[in-house]
Amino acid sequence: MITIALPKGRIADDTLAIFRKIFDMKFEFEDRKLILSEGNFKFLYVRNQDIPAYVTNGAADIGVVGLDVLEEHRPDVLRLLDLGIGKCKICVGIKKENELDYNAARLKVATKMPNITRNFFAGKATPVKIIKLYGSIELAPLIGLADAIVDNVETGATMKQNGLKVAEVIMQSSAHLIANRNSFITKRDEILDLREKINGVI
Repeated sequence: MITIALPKGRIADDTLAIFRKIFDMKFEFEDRKLILSEGNFKFLYVRNQDIPAYVTNGAADIGVVGLDVLEEHRPDVLRLLDLGIGKCKICVGIKKENELDYNAARLKVATKMPNITRNFFAGKATPVKIIKLYGSIELAPLIGLADAIVDNVETGATMKQNGLKVAEVIMQSSAHLIANRNSFITKRDEILDLREKINGVI
């Protein structure tokens, strides 16, 4: 049995579609259930940010999680494969009439990704004050809470609708298959076989 942690939402749907293609099984969460068992697989339905914790602590053998989450939290896991789904960009956003000033004495930046943000601006030698937010991040520059935001962007439509623009792209992100280090030793053949099957259909 291989236990797989999946993030809620579109990435879970796209991942289960890959499994349906490979194994010709139903692979579908019903109602509000958080556990799905079928064949030799057990899927856990969890928040994207929690995937590394499930995998690192052995509650799941493998998981599917965005590269942005991996870069933000740097969990002690093995990165097995870029699945090429859930693509987005991590961007710096500012008010559309402004320009991003890397020479500012200090920038206030609102984000749910403080480590990625801090590392990016450190590379520009720009001091920042991080304001940690969990939602409606686009609001921060509009009301003067922050000079800029760092957030996930798929199309940029949300930023535009809120009077913001993309000032800089920090990184590209997509969903990655990761593995628990101990599981990779004890279930190596099963995990590698699954990786090859997935790689063959993406």
